[in-house]
Amino acid sequence: MSPSCPISTRRVDSNMVRLISMQVALFTVILLFTHEVVFAFVLLFDFSVRALRKPTLSPFHQVAKFVLQGWDIAPKLCDESPKRFALYMGLVTSLILVILYAAGLSKVATVIAIILLLCALLETLFDFCIGCKIYYAIQILGSLKNRRFSKHSTKATQNHDRDIH
Repeated sequence: MSPSCPISTRRVDSNMVRLISMQVALFTVILLFTHEVVFAFVLLFDFSVRALRKPTLSPFHQVAKFVLQGWDIAPKLCDESPKRFALYMGLVTSLILVILYAAGLSKVATVIAIILLLCALLETLFDFCIGCKIYYAIQILGSLKNRRFSKHSTKATQNHDRDIH
């Protein structure tokens, strides 16, 4: 689970996320073996519709929903914000893959696809979300920056008030 308190009020089923990640990993493996841009487009389409909050249009979401309902697996809820951040990272990555494969830069695309595969496998096998870890790191850095800024502004205000009196 998350290393901090809930960041949003929205929750997602981590079992659903892991099953979707498994499908991302599968299509990424197929992409790596075939180098066919159509598989990158499938990934891009699926990430896109999920980013737009249209799960009924997502083939990966529909398959995961079917499996979860068929096996009667209870939801395991987690914060949505870090998972959405990871989803956006997957969206950008799949867009880059489409562009690179379409441009004929398959060696560079292969490196990017391997990174996507590793992230998807970590989520699928170990419930370890790289995008989530990056999200939390950004939140911590932002919090530290805000704390540092507020310290400086408080000191400046105190000094200003002292100089006036």
